[in-house]
Amino acid sequence: MIGKIVKSSLKGNKTQKALSFFTISLASILISTMLNITLGISNEVTKELRSYGSNIIVLPSGGGLSIEVGSKVYTPFKDEVYLDEKGLYQIKEIFWRNNITAFAPFLDLRVSLDDKKDLSLVGTYFRKNVPIDGEPEYATGVLDLFYFWTVDGRFAKDDSMDEINVGRALASRYDIKVGDSVKLNNLSVKVVGIIDNAGAYEDKIISSLKLAQNILGKENVYSKAEVSALTIPNDSLAQKVRQSGLHSLDDLEQDKWMCSAYADTIAHQISEDYKGANAKVLTKVADAESSIVDKIQSLLGVVSLVCLVVASIAVASLMSSDVFRRKKEIGLLKALGANNLQIYIIFASESVIVAIFAAIFGSLCGFGISEIIAYSIFSHAIDISVIVVPICIVFSVIIALFGSFLPMRSVVTLLPAEVLYGRK
Repeated sequence: MIGKIVKSSLKGNKTQKALSFFTISLASILISTMLNITLGISNEVTKELRSYGSNIIVLPSGGGLSIEVGSKVYTPFKDEVYLDEKGLYQIKEIFWRNNITAFAPFLDLRVSLDDKKDLSLVGTYFRKNVPIDGEPEYATGVLDLFYFWTVDGRFAKDDSMDEINVGRALASRYDIKVGDSVKLNNLSVKVVGIIDNAGAYEDKIISSLKLAQNILGKENVYSKAEVSALTIPNDSLAQKVRQSGLHSLDDLEQDKWMCSAYADTIAHQISEDYKGANAKVLTKVADAESSIVDKIQSLLGVVSLVCLVVASIAVASLMSSDVFRRKKEIGLLKALGANNLQIYIIFASESVIVAIFAAIFGSLCGFGISEIIAYSIFSHAIDISVIVVPICIVFSVIIALFGSFLPMRSVVTLLPAEVLYGRK
């Protein structure tokens, strides 16, 4: 009987049903858009932030003693030991290899440039082939690590022994120009480019790693490597490891930690697989990434909650008008023996059916809007999270049930005789 009443009611008052459908659809569109972006934004934001430098530093085991002050890492003993360049590929052959987006070795030393003494030179890869198992053409270097670097002229060639770049600050201080031929210690080299937006390297000479090794007099060595890795925000488990160490976890927690792409997990894997190396997380960078992602997700969560409340109030208003319009029908049902719960089930069932169709429609529209937003921010689409559809349906059913519950207070006070005789 209730099913027949609900079916009949759905065919009547199409305006009220259309308004309910429209209201819940708008809520579903917003929730779907927010959820799809929230679920997909972590990787995308991390990818964007990864284009601004490294979040892991690899040092020789003997040079692993380091102090992080601000955005700089001070390693008192880094000049006493070196890493073997031939083992550099191991950074990309760990379990989390697909999360490693770029890395570059660095060899720091002091040099003279013409009559200018005690200047800092950094030898590195610009974009050099590093054969990886399964990826023989893989290339990486500072051009992949620091996308924001720009150059007046061009970057020096990898393995070049007679080309250098200089940072803009150093070039301005000593009036160095593109095309100048200078003496680097006892070597004659050419300045082929001046690098802008180089950050910590603004006041340095940047050369190929091979040239730096030649000046140092040591082959196949480097002093550190910087790694850019896609990571997930730190949660309570990651904080526990950072504060108390890996030994503080039980077996289940250790498995979860090892199978989660935390920055500390990736650094741990590099240290384990790369013998003689000690990988450390640049905590300021990693924590800033986690904070940004968490705040964005929290903001989107608050918006979704506000949307849920507002939509419930709107549906309750529409349902109140429907209850008033159908008060004689309600009075008749009561006269026939229907209780308040049965009447609520009738009205709630109508709202839930409308809500389910509205949720499906709204979630599909939300997918489209979230892709447009993602494309405008990241210049490419994000993955569609199918789980959003059932979540939207649940949210919409909650809106329908809550919106139906509020008007039912007036149903309780309706007396069949008064309603049927038109006294109310």
